[in-house]
Formats: sequence, structure tokens, C-alpha cells
Amino acid sequence: MKTPVTLKKLSDMLNLSISTISRALKDHPDISKETREKVQELAATLEYEPNENAVNLRTNNSKEFGVIIPAISNYFYHFFISSLEEEARRYGYSLIILQSGDDPAIEQANVKRCRKARLSGIFISLTSSTEDISEILNLEKVNIPVIFFDKVPPFEACNKVCVGDVHATEIAADTLIKKSKKKILAIFGDKHLSITQARMVAFIDYMQKHHMQKNYNVVHALNPAEAATLLQIAYRSKTKPDAIFCMSDEILTGVMKAVQIEKINVPKDIGIVAISDGFIPQLYYPEITYAETSGYKLGKLAFSRMIACLAGTPFVQNIVAHSVLIPGGSI
Repeated sequence: MKTPVTLKKLSDMLNLSISTISRALKDHPDISKETREKVQELAATLEYEPNENAVNLRTNNSKEFGVIIPAISNYFYHFFISSLEEEARRYGYSLIILQSGDDPAIEQANVKRCRKARLSGIFISLTSSTEDISEILNLEKVNIPVIFFDKVPPFEACNKVCVGDVHATEIAADTLIKKSKKKILAIFGDKHLSITQARMVAFIDYMQKHHMQKNYNVVHALNPAEAATLLQIAYRSKTKPDAIFCMSDEILTGVMKAVQIEKINVPKDIGIVAISDGFIPQLYYPEITYAETSGYKLGKLAFSRMIACLAGTPFVQNIVAHSVLIPGGSI
């Protein structure tokens, strides 16, 4: 294995002090042009590279951000990370992506890893089972700012950036009402998840506010297969739904499988509205009408908040990215 070229080796070869070598490599004006050129030429010839770990220890800035998510397979997180990466590159930072597998123990291990690596900051979307975030909040004490995003702690005063679950749900519900749908099957995810609870409460409240108590049925699906089964059962019953509300992309994919199996005509037989990041609705014809919850836009907001924290902002913020309706041909 080739021995790395160090400042000391350059110093010995040129008979110059290590500090002179270091300053010459940085084009310091106190070092003569002749010496700078001589040092830089030798460094290039020997393929000298700075020891990043040593620089990190000295400056206490790794120029890297940690991103901890439940799973990268989720399209929302894919677009969020892409957005972060674009912004990080502009500022000279890079990203380290860590998955928790929706396991609090792995999440904690990832947090400790980020702390040991002295990362410049952390973006984290909590697991569905995370209860104790004290270890994460303590990162602020060692000057590692934390931005919680998407799945955020409900009560603690900390920097949070999340999608507008209530706003998105109200947009979708309002679309169903304006289309005069009277037999709505509203399919939500795991009832124990905070995102499900927030969207379900918002949906029910909005329907009741508009005197639609008898015009919808709320059911839950833990995965796309269950969502497909629920729609098949409902469609084969005597009181077929005239519209489906899908609370997420995961639910939508299951619903669309059932639509294909049952040969349902959309929107003639059933109208469909979803809450989505926007990628999945474009895969179908007609395209699905959805209330946008953009991971890409959330990434921009989260990075902007991180930069403010690195600049020394003394207060915390709870930032909500509002949704818009993206019309398709599904309703």
C-alpha cells in the first residue's frame, strides 16, 4: 500500500518548516511566490492530499451533514435527500445517509455515530416508535444543530420542518365535497402512527364541518395489499363507493392495484384523490388528483433552517410546508 504523503514529508524534502509548507499550500501572502510554487509543484507531483480527519478535529467542522431516516425506499425521502444534496453541494457540504429501519435502537446508534464523527449538523425523521429524544436534543450542547423533519417530536421545543398534514387533508376533502361525492371510502394507514392520526382527525373534522357525517367510511390499511383488499371488498358490496381518499402514496399504490384487478373505470365508476409527493400519481392514466406534500420542497426548507442554525440563530422554529392541489383526471 502506498504511504500517504504528509506535511512532514514535504517539509523534510524541501527543508522548510511544516507551518511554511501549510501556508504555502493555502497560497498565504506571507510566503514568497517562489516558495509557494515550489511547494505546490512538489505536492502535486507526490499527489499530496490533506488529512480530512485532522482538519475536522482542528476546525470542529466536518463539512458533512447526517441524514437519519426510517427507510430510503420511500419516494418522499428520496426527493428530500435529493433536495438536501443540491443545497449542500452549493455550500461545500456533503451528506451521510443513515437508515434506522424504523427501529429506535438503530436510530440511537446512528445518532451516536454522527456525534462521534463530529458532523456539522443532523437532519432526522424519527421512527414511529421513538419516545425518548433526549440523546438527540443533547447534540445541541456539543454544537451539532438538529433539524427534525417529516416525523417530528410532538411537544418538545426544537427545530421542526414538516408537511402540512391538516392543510393537505382539507384540500383533498374539499375536492371530494365539491365533486358532490356521497359515498366516500377514506383509507388511512396504521392508526397508531401520528401522521395517520393527524390526517384522519383533519378529514373527519372537515367532513363534519360541511355536514358530510353520513357520506364517508373510514378504514385502515397497514400496507398496499390491505388497501387493495379493502377497495375490492367495498366495490363488490351493494353500496359501492363513488370516491376513494388515499392518505398516502403507499395506500394509493394498493388502491390502484385493486382498480386494475376489478377493471374499475376511473373516474367514471370511482373518483380518486390522494395525498402524495407527486411521483406515484403520474404513473397512472388518468393521472391521480392529489394534495401535494413535497419532499423536495421540504428539503429546501430544512436546509435553509440548518444554515440559519449554523449561523448562530438563537431561537427554534416549527416550519410547515403548505400544500397545493395538483389536478389530474381521476375525479
